[in-house]
Amino acid sequence: MSEIEEAPRTYSGALLAAIAIALLAAVGGLIWCFTLTTKLSAAQAELADAKQQDTQLAADLRETDARLKVATDELGKSVGLTQKELDERAQAIIAKEQDLETAEKQTAAQVNNVSSEVTTVQSDVGGVKTDLTKTQGDLANTNSELQSVKGDLSGTNSIIARNHDELVTLEHKGDRNFYEFTLDKGQKKPVGTVSLELKRADGKHSKFTLDVMADDKVYEKKDRNLNEPLQFYSGKDQALYEIVVNNINSRNEIVGYLSTPKGAPVPPTVQ
Repeated sequence: MSEIEEAPRTYSGALLAAIAIALLAAVGGLIWCFTLTTKLSAAQAELADAKQQDTQLAADLRETDARLKVATDELGKSVGLTQKELDERAQAIIAKEQDLETAEKQTAAQVNNVSSEVTTVQSDVGGVKTDLTKTQGDLANTNSELQSVKGDLSGTNSIIARNHDELVTLEHKGDRNFYEFTLDKGQKKPVGTVSLELKRADGKHSKFTLDVMADDKVYEKKDRNLNEPLQFYSGKDQALYEIVVNNINSRNEIVGYLSTPKGAPVPPTVQ
């Protein structure tokens, strides 16, 4: 009897153990399912948040794209305007450079012209200096050749000129007036403030006879020689006048000059 009674008890214990295990397994499954459900809910929430963030990011991206497009358009317009201004500025610079190049060419031409003119002037100045040196040399030679001759009236020495060049030298001294004349035989001619008349001329012997009319007086200079000072007094203050004949032509013509002091009267035609 005891064996029979023990057999169901053993069976009941095993059943209870199996039931306990099954219950534990069920509880574990429930816990596991609850855990999975919780994780799934959390994952779904995170996914929803991610979707929302993705949607926001997409919206932000679209807004950024729109702003970027506007900025790009504005930049394009700005760059286009700046490029136009740069083109205009470049054209202006090119035009100014062309003007400067033209001005430089004109300036260079003017400089060349001025240089040529300066060279010409320098050549002219050099020529003038040469001529002046020659003139000074000629004048020095003429001065050395001027003669001091004793006059026929006062007995004093007079500086006479034997030709036109020497007469010019005497004029430059500035202490007397000079009147050149050419006188034919038998001609009465006014010279300065007096009148002269050639009576006779002997070219072979270089002698002549001359009448001088001054202050209602007649001074006869008979058989006088070339380059001989013929002296007489004339004027209110009785200034000393001199006549010098330098040449006698074959046709009874004499050439010479009248010399008067600076303070002596001058003819009306002489300024």
